[in-house]
Amino acid sequence: MRSTADQIAAAGVPLNPDLFHLLARFSGKGARLKAGNYELKPGTTPTTLIDQLVRGEFAQESLAIIEGWTFKQMRQAIDAHPKIKHETAGLSDKDLLAKITTDYKYPEGLFFPDTYLFAKGASDLQIYRQAHTLLQKRLEEAWNNRAPSVPYKSAYEALIMASIIEKETGQKSERNMIAAVFVNRLKRGMLLQTDPTVIYGMGERFQGNIRKKDLETDTPYNTYTRAGLPPTPIALPGAESLAAALNPAASDVLYFVSRGNGTSEFSNNLADHNRAVNKYQR
Repeated sequence: MRSTADQIAAAGVPLNPDLFHLLARFSGKGARLKAGNYELKPGTTPTTLIDQLVRGEFAQESLAIIEGWTFKQMRQAIDAHPKIKHETAGLSDKDLLAKITTDYKYPEGLFFPDTYLFAKGASDLQIYRQAHTLLQKRLEEAWNNRAPSVPYKSAYEALIMASIIEKETGQKSERNMIAAVFVNRLKRGMLLQTDPTVIYGMGERFQGNIRKKDLETDTPYNTYTRAGLPPTPIALPGAESLAAALNPAASDVLYFVSRGNGTSEFSNNLADHNRAVNKYQR
């Protein structure tokens, strides 16, 4: 308590540390204070300050991790936050992941997009661990409520699919139909042929446009040249994309094309799809 009183006074709070120490001792609360970062409002009395320290009303900061971000974008946002203790600075993605979990080899998709609250000066590892724990919880919940007909061999495969759905559409109402297209294609052994995976595989080579040459250039993530799912997620999927991946719409759709207004036209066969492409794209 003596050390606490001295630290508070040294931080510029206008109180007498000796009297504050005595007040805390005689109130019986001196041994119940919680360490952390605190903000004091004007007019705070020594008594209310002690109560604040006992309750652990820390000064909190927030950080928003956005659905559809890549892990690289997440790292950039965390690294740029001025109120975080950057313990992972300089670590490779592989070394950072090893401090969070040893169950996976690649970090993409393993962190849940949400707004996280933390005390000023909290370690960035705390945020990574919190986001990974929440992802595991959300994924387990979705996996346990999956439709019996989905073709995934593991929850991780469902996570990969959810990341594709997240990048394919911003329309919440279409996620289950997008999921149906890709699930139906997987079941039939058709190529997924989804541009977001190609873009992810291009890495720094992607400059905003995807060309025919890019669709024909093989990478582990090119779903035009390789069958099945890509080897890892391609982004951080949210709860709705996880739910859609594991409970796709009951439909025979195999194709979709953008109408140019944020919505998609779905088709059950190639002839109808080509007509939709001519109508909306050409």
